[in-house]
Amino acid sequence: MSFLPLRVLVLEDHLFQRSVAVSLLKQLGCGEVLEAANGDEALVALHRAGRVDVVVCDLQMDGMDGLEFIQRISATGQVGAIIVSSGLPWDVRRAVRQMGALLGVNMLGDIGKPLQAEALQPLLELALSQRPVVPDVQSPLDIADEPQVRQAILDQQLEAWYQPKFDLQTGAVLGVEVLARWNHPFKGVQSPAVFLPAMEKAGLMDELLFALMRQGLSLQRQAKGQGLSLDLAFNLHAAQLADAGLTAHIKGLLSAYQAPCAGITFELTESGLLEVPAVSLENLVRLRMLGCRLSIDDFGAGFSSLQRLCQLPFNEIKLDAEFVRGLAHEPRCRAVIGSTLALGKTLDMSVVVEGIETAEQHQQLLELGCTQGQGYWHARPMQGADLLRLLQGNAQLRRWSQP
Repeated sequence: MSFLPLRVLVLEDHLFQRSVAVSLLKQLGCGEVLEAANGDEALVALHRAGRVDVVVCDLQMDGMDGLEFIQRISATGQVGAIIVSSGLPWDVRRAVRQMGALLGVNMLGDIGKPLQAEALQPLLELALSQRPVVPDVQSPLDIADEPQVRQAILDQQLEAWYQPKFDLQTGAVLGVEVLARWNHPFKGVQSPAVFLPAMEKAGLMDELLFALMRQGLSLQRQAKGQGLSLDLAFNLHAAQLADAGLTAHIKGLLSAYQAPCAGITFELTESGLLEVPAVSLENLVRLRMLGCRLSIDDFGAGFSSLQRLCQLPFNEIKLDAEFVRGLAHEPRCRAVIGSTLALGKTLDMSVVVEGIETAEQHQQLLELGCTQGQGYWHARPMQGADLLRLLQGNAQLRRWSQP
């Protein structure tokens, strides 16, 4: 049995189902499992025991229900993430996840009922990967402040990590998404949850983007020297598009590294695209004029209209991972994925499905006609040296498979 150093709280009013959930979590290796029959009991448990990494949360119950509990803990920092476990219809559960996200809660996923190990374990592993490395797992999340992140930038402690995107049919690496990690000298590798809030508040997102671009483009040049192809995707926040000089700075970086613009993608989350002023639209157009690709990230998680998708110059749709998690037991998820694939084909946009965590999901996506995907089943985010080894192995396999 693997050990997951997580503190988990089960919020479930049905005694038998609560006992089953507690037993299952312990079987999966969770370090400590608390339980509560309603939201009031859960708040008391949090007050007594301190912060938990995950709450497995039912929604309907007497007393304080799951909805009110999510609202109450949203600003406390006592809960790292919520996993919804409810017998309510999928569309209702999805609306709850959207509500939690709007409140700033990390809504990790939705596993419905009955609780099953194969659905629960990947979410627990995801919670563990998102948690910052701190000496005491019971300590509150140590969010960095502005002076700390500025010093991290000066000391070059912000590192580029890479999560590959795969051809689902052949297993070939099609490119990578460049992610930020803080290699803290005392606390180890820190997740973006620790440092991004301070960076956004201090207006340092451009500095972060350019630091990641320099590292990524350097690795791309190194890969090219070894005869390897490496396409890179960088995340852009909608607020960054308001800077009229953004595209010029990006162009300067790409020129300095002699990077092929066709191998560069910029990803923007759907939620940031509800309102796009003229200067932002100009930046998007100029990035396309450079030859870069544009991807709409977490598609389906926000409320932007299909009209916005048609208006903005995107090449790629990245479908939100929530649809993959519900693929096995929710017909609507299957329908949304199939419809998005058809939409991409009609609009001449490639479709990448995020959040692939099991072989079963991979096979189901292939049956639906999906060709590109990303997720822990294929590869977790990794450092540059590990990525180069993966690309070398990938290239060797292709050579062996050729007649």
